[in-house]
Order: sequence, then structure tokens, then C-alpha cells
Amino acid sequence: MYFFKQLFHFTYQQAMASLFPALIFLTLAGTKIISVPGIPRYDLILLACIGIQICMLWTGLETKDELKVITLFHVLGLTLELFKVHMGSWSYPGEAYSKIAGVPLYSGFMYASVASYIVQSWRRMKLTITKWPAWYWTVPLGACIYLNFFTHHYIYDMRWFLTGGLFLLFLLGRVYFTIHDKRYWMPLTLSFFLIGFFIWIAENISTLLDGYRYPNQGDTWEIVHIGKISSWFLLVVVSFIIVAQLKRVKGEGFDDTVPIEPKEEGVLKQS
Repeated sequence: MYFFKQLFHFTYQQAMASLFPALIFLTLAGTKIISVPGIPRYDLILLACIGIQICMLWTGLETKDELKVITLFHVLGLTLELFKVHMGSWSYPGEAYSKIAGVPLYSGFMYASVASYIVQSWRRMKLTITKWPAWYWTVPLGACIYLNFFTHHYIYDMRWFLTGGLFLLFLLGRVYFTIHDKRYWMPLTLSFFLIGFFIWIAENISTLLDGYRYPNQGDTWEIVHIGKISSWFLLVVVSFIIVAQLKRVKGEGFDDTVPIEPKEEGVLKQS
């Protein structure tokens, strides 16, 4: 009975943390079925995303500080979108007034939703990070990962070297979180992978709903290549580093004195 109680609380908190991306999915699904005369679909999605953001701030589901972080990710994501669409990595075939160089402005909200999930989870589940590396390691790593999304089109793709480096850097790192009345932990790198994996699933849903298309999804939808998980894994690391560094500046969410039981077993561990 206790297990199901904990599972319920975990599911609820994760659902609330995922509210922003979930509402974006609903918008993609709704606009695929229902159209508004005179307003192109991508523009309608943009208006809905802005409305969602305003409502979350107005209702207190999102704080002003969280909005600042999310806005930063919107800009970083939109910059990446402009480059990737230009390089032909994926496309937005629909028409829109809000398109810039083939990229609709709503696309930035998809990256912002990842940041929203991270900051919401951090607050709702009272995340605490231990063994977080110094900024002079994490910041350059995050910058190199982000830049590699651009440079790999011109020079050697460094993602596997960067992945190996981050595993070494975060080898001892743990993320502690609270479910109802208990504290649990998991390795930081595992949390990165799990978030990246679920974003890959979300990406499949987004392309199925025709939010955008990969070159192999021309006339018939196909599953997004599983190799994209590595890209999302790395992007999650960049996202997490930015949020973590901002949290650390504010003195929140870090504590290397969290007690560690010597006989803990398994991946999801209770402290």
C-alpha cells in the first residue's frame, strides 16, 4: 500500500512538472483537428503557447525567476532551430506569419518546455545535488556540447568524446528528491538519460502530430531515429548545467552533507 501511495505522489508531481509540455502536445493535437479561418496553424500554436505561459505565471504555477530561465532556453532553442532548419536537419512545412528563415517562433517554446520541466521538478520534488563539479568544469563542458550541435556539420562530431567527458565529470554526482515524506536518490547521469529518453518519446509524438518533420518523414510518418536520444541526452546536460549554475548562485539545491547509507542497493535509493 505504501508503495502505491509513493507512486501516486511521484506520478502527480511529475505530471504537474510536465504541465507545460503536456499543454503544448494538446495544442498540437487540437490544431491538427481544428483550424481557425485566417490564422495559420503555426501562428495559432504560438498564440496558444504564449497564453499557456501567461496563465502559468498568473496562477503561480510558475515563478518569475523560473520564467527568466525558461526565456533563456527559448532564445537558445530558437537559435539552434534557425541553424538546424537552414542545414536541412528538419523542417516546418506549414505556412505562418510568425516564421523567420523557415522557423516558426513557437518552436522556441518546445525547448522552453524542457527548461520548465527541470525547474518545476527541482522545486516540486525539492531536488538536492551532491558532488556537483566546479563551474570551471561544467560551464565549458556545457558550452562545448551546445557548440557541437553547430560545428559537427563542418568538422568532426565530438559528441561521444563529450559524452565520455561528462560521465567522468558527473561520475560521483547524485540527485536527491522527495516523494511525499521520503528522500530518494539516483546518479546524475542516469537522470540525464531518463529525461533525454522521455524527450525522445515526446519528439515522436510531436512529429506524429506534424509539429515538424525530419527528412525521412515526408509523406509517411516514421519513428524518430533512436540515435536522437544521444542528442537529447546532451541537450538535457546543457539545460541542467544552466539551471544548476543559476541555482548555485542563489545558494539553492546543493548539499554535499546529505547522508548516504553504506548498504543501499538498486538504482532508485531511499536515504
